[in-house]
Amino acid sequence: MSITAYTVTDPVAEHGEGPVWSARWGGLRWVDMMAGDVLALEGTTVRRRHVGKVAAALRPRATAGYVVAAERELLLADSDDLDAPLRGLGEAWSDPSVRMNDGGCDPDGRFYIGSMAYDEAPGRGSFYVAEPGGTLRVVLPEVTISNGFDFSPDGSLAYYADTPTGRVDVFDYDPVKGLSGRRPFADVESEHGLPDGLTVDAEGGVWVALWQGGAVHRYDPAGRLDAVVTLPARQVTAVAFGGDDLGRLFITTSALGVDRAEQPEAGAVFAADPGVRGRPVLTTTL
Repeated sequence: MSITAYTVTDPVAEHGEGPVWSARWGGLRWVDMMAGDVLALEGTTVRRRHVGKVAAALRPRATAGYVVAAERELLLADSDDLDAPLRGLGEAWSDPSVRMNDGGCDPDGRFYIGSMAYDEAPGRGSFYVAEPGGTLRVVLPEVTISNGFDFSPDGSLAYYADTPTGRVDVFDYDPVKGLSGRRPFADVESEHGLPDGLTVDAEGGVWVALWQGGAVHRYDPAGRLDAVVTLPARQVTAVAFGGDDLGRLFITTSALGVDRAEQPEAGAVFAADPGVRGRPVLTTTL
């Protein structure tokens, strides 16, 4: 099935990433990662809040507020207000050549965040889970560009992409034991781009943003490609379901290194109406 995306915003971000829809927030938020900004769509207006050198990912906290992954530390807000005060939980590492990247939550409220080297050197990144106090524990060592992370509707499976591998992997998930049994779920042929951010719909389909692919792929629960969303921007970064009925797929894009004369809409947020609903975003108990 082929689906065409349409624009929701102007090209407001240099490197748009990490869209999240929360009814509690009143709609969509995402990051302009390398600008260090969190963005919020309010009606047709985009608001912007600077949080640091890098704004890598964000998620709602379970009761109120939100967490932002900055360059090397997690930041917590106690209120859902975009401009709420933020407090840092301390640097997770001191190496200035490694920064945080994409992240997400598990069904039991734990927050996970990946890292990568600025120069994308192989094996320099890790995938972490935050302990209750915010200390990060390595779940997967020696990854390169840690990206999309989400769960099956029943919470028993987790999907994850280390972008340069060219595939999405799947894990078994247990509330006590965590992630185990990593194995390939779907391979992305190189001519179609590289897997970046991802989200899982209410039917268990996995929607994967394709960096340099100008598309989003949906894979059914068996890992078979069954839908493609096409975009006019090639650097597609991440996806999230939203809207009042969670029936709209929001898609972020990047303009890093792009000739805007060739791709004038790079950096915009796009949307598509795929005929399937998403699930409410998983929140963190941090």
